[in-house]
Amino acid sequence: MSTATTSTWYGEVSTSLLTRMKSIKLLICDVDGVFSDGRIYLGNHGEELKAFNTRDGFGVKALLNNGIQVAVITGRTSHIVEQRMQALGVQDIHQGTLEKGAVYQQLAAKYQLNDAQIASIGDDVPDVALLNQASVGVAPHDAHPWVQQQADYVTSLGGGCGAVRELSDLILLSQGKLQLQGGVSL
Repeated sequence: MSTATTSTWYGEVSTSLLTRMKSIKLLICDVDGVFSDGRIYLGNHGEELKAFNTRDGFGVKALLNNGIQVAVITGRTSHIVEQRMQALGVQDIHQGTLEKGAVYQQLAAKYQLNDAQIASIGDDVPDVALLNQASVGVAPHDAHPWVQQQADYVTSLGGGCGAVRELSDLILLSQGKLQLQGGVSL
């Protein structure tokens, strides 16, 4: 039995997955390995550096501009993450979170959403519970292999290399809100 697919810029995507994406009103993201490539650069004076992709930033802004909330839940705590997410307009920034499921429930209650209205993207074992609970669970192309097996969709792009933008585009495409003009890379 073959599964119906839809052709996108990112390759063939299950039509049933795109149908589920039509209902998404909240995207919950991990940070390291999703917004970044997972590497952390430490300087000689204790400074921490991470690289963020402007395409991912554009995708986040596009979601927010179309009434889709974006939240981050990450196990690490970093001033850089706070700065970057605030610059993008993300209001729900949860760092140092070991129990991501509890924050997921708080966000669902805050926005009065059920699982069918939530998507999640993560790259490693601590993210799997959220991927399984959300209607759409996504793993970046370079996520841990077991996490990829748990996901509904594996992006064609890696973490920190446009994976969030890919997911944002697919959500907006499914909802008929994808716009290909205007805007600024962030």
